[in-house]
Amino acid sequence: MPRPLISAGELASLTGGGSAPTLLDVRWSLGGPPGIGEFRAGHIPGAQYVDLDTELAAPPGPGRHPLPDAARFEAAMRRHGVSAGRPVVVYDAGTSMAAARAWWVLRYFGHPDVRVLDGGFAAWPRAGHDVSTDEDEPHDGDFAADPGHLPLLDAKGAERIAAEALLLDARAPERFRGEVEPVDPVAGHIPGARNLPATANLEPDGRMQPAAAIRRRLDQAGYRPATVVGAYCGSGVTAAHLALALTVAGIEPALYAGSWSEWITDPSRPVALGQD
Repeated sequence: MPRPLISAGELASLTGGGSAPTLLDVRWSLGGPPGIGEFRAGHIPGAQYVDLDTELAAPPGPGRHPLPDAARFEAAMRRHGVSAGRPVVVYDAGTSMAAARAWWVLRYFGHPDVRVLDGGFAAWPRAGHDVSTDEDEPHDGDFAADPGHLPLLDAKGAERIAAEALLLDARAPERFRGEVEPVDPVAGHIPGARNLPATANLEPDGRMQPAAAIRRRLDQAGYRPATVVGAYCGSGVTAAHLALALTVAGIEPALYAGSWSEWITDPSRPVALGQD
């Protein structure tokens, strides 16, 4: 697999030629409004806007962001010009939380070459590159969605990894401990999980920290060589960013896409509070 990140300078060197990647703008925030307004106010030239809630997820239930159906995802990506033989670069406003969801889903469905713009859209004008308000009509792509190219967990799998290996919760520490829960109806975490907030892997400008720093934090969370690692969050978005960070550090985790919002739909599943 190609390395998962690309800098603004590297991206600029690829645009405008025959090897130019397909650009997907995935600006999104929990609770909205949709990022299409930001896209129309200015985006990287040639980019296509992708709506996380409707194109990178199925309708809620169970969980807030289930994985999309393969056929619907394939159709959406083809509309945006995605083809298997052309690299894809995804970006969001700056933290890459939403872009990581697009990166993970595209890879899960078999695209061989997807990278995340390190630092997001904010890094593009900061590096001196022009933005556009034009909404280009893409050529139809030929991407064929083939699920299963990345390890995926269901609730039973997440529970097993929490007990036998290392399950990482990507949410903020106060949500992990169950002190606050602004989104879901039940607070807490999956018993046995360890907290490794996705935001801790970011530099102040939104770029990803170096692999060595991510690896040190992972070791502190309990990772040992050959340990199987799983990742989850509230609904499978932030966990994809943690998966991106771990991939930068040389580790490919399994993703519990349903995450906490799915876990709590079954009242028989246990809930833990506090640090462990």
